[in-house]
Amino acid sequence: MEELGKTLPFWSMGFFVALLLAIAVFPLALEHFWESNRNKAIIAGILSVPVLILFGYHNDFHPIIHSLEEFISFIVLLGSLFVISGGIFLSGDIQATPRNNTIFLAIGAVIANLFGTTGAAMLLIRPVLRTNSERNYVYHIPIFFIFIVCNIGGLLTPIGDPPLFMGYLRGVPFFWTLRLIPQWLIGTGIVLLVFYLTDRHFWNKESEEVKTWDVTMVTPIGMRGKINVVFIIGIMLSVILLRTPMREGTMIAMSILSLVFTPKGIREDNEFNYAPIIEVAVLFAGIFITMVPVLLILEARGAEFGITKPWHFFWVTGGLSSFLDNTPTYLTFFSLAKGLTVDVGLPAEIVGMPARYLEAISVGAVFMGANTYIGNGPNFMVKVICEHQKVKVPSFFGYMLWSGGILIPIFVVITFVFFR
Repeated sequence: MEELGKTLPFWSMGFFVALLLAIAVFPLALEHFWESNRNKAIIAGILSVPVLILFGYHNDFHPIIHSLEEFISFIVLLGSLFVISGGIFLSGDIQATPRNNTIFLAIGAVIANLFGTTGAAMLLIRPVLRTNSERNYVYHIPIFFIFIVCNIGGLLTPIGDPPLFMGYLRGVPFFWTLRLIPQWLIGTGIVLLVFYLTDRHFWNKESEEVKTWDVTMVTPIGMRGKINVVFIIGIMLSVILLRTPMREGTMIAMSILSLVFTPKGIREDNEFNYAPIIEVAVLFAGIFITMVPVLLILEARGAEFGITKPWHFFWVTGGLSSFLDNTPTYLTFFSLAKGLTVDVGLPAEIVGMPARYLEAISVGAVFMGANTYIGNGPNFMVKVICEHQKVKVPSFFGYMLWSGGILIPIFVVITFVFFR
């Protein structure tokens, strides 16, 4: 593998870069074209074929096969969490006070580590919007929801965010991410505090009529589809206790049981459909093929890239995760850190690299996926749901003004506390 990484040409990384650029640019520049999963599959296929030919020329398909095995594990986990969370429906409408909204987001930050950021976002976004439907000033709420539930909250388990699961597949112990609790507490705590102050500001601007109407509409929170909590626990136990292929088989079984035992009306109330997970599967099949040359080259020639310190990895991983999907970005710098460790002779404390390097890569990928709508899959899904329910959300660059003003200073604090 290392010898192959030293002989592969640098231009072989271009297909991976092209695919990530397509994912970032086409939804904005060619929106109608990019709506079709068939068109996504065509683009992913066109960019994957040259990589397959290249490895055929070297007569070594082992790296491709290994990557596709990881893809199967990745998409089975993501698909299982997506299906099972779609079988839980939260009803009710509590009073839309700053305190209640903050509690909602805090709960989302916790359960993101059990349901995944995608599952938690799909479970909670509609109840949050319903709770605040009587208010006029709600522009900020989806923004902070994306910050916390879709991204920062999912730092503590490999189930929480897809890049962490890929680290788990590459040897990171399941409970290792719990050592990131200090970063999670600071990141989540500061964002929740800023949200509370912001929401209180807009709550005070609401008229007394709106506040009175909000009280009259209160109904208790209820949950339908509780059986799916059992299936979520089954997913967690399978990830912790089992290995391929039993792990994937158990997750698929949990999904089938969810479909069988969840009343049909619940998924209809959730407006559940398979289009989002099909989109992820199509694109990530291409990503997992085209990224193989990148990973091999970075692991073999890591020292040549000048990224040598923990704060470098935090910001470069995070910066790219802001505009490209954070899973391949995580894997790219995961391999770079391993290659650098070998070249420079740093201590291989965890999966072949210093622990602080892996901490920086993990926190950067998860936290900074919140910087744009395209940094993490659930971000854009939440935006679409809000627009469908006539809740105004910022434009692409308008969102970045919020994330830049609120999140970047927090990330600077995290840099000085943990990664300098």
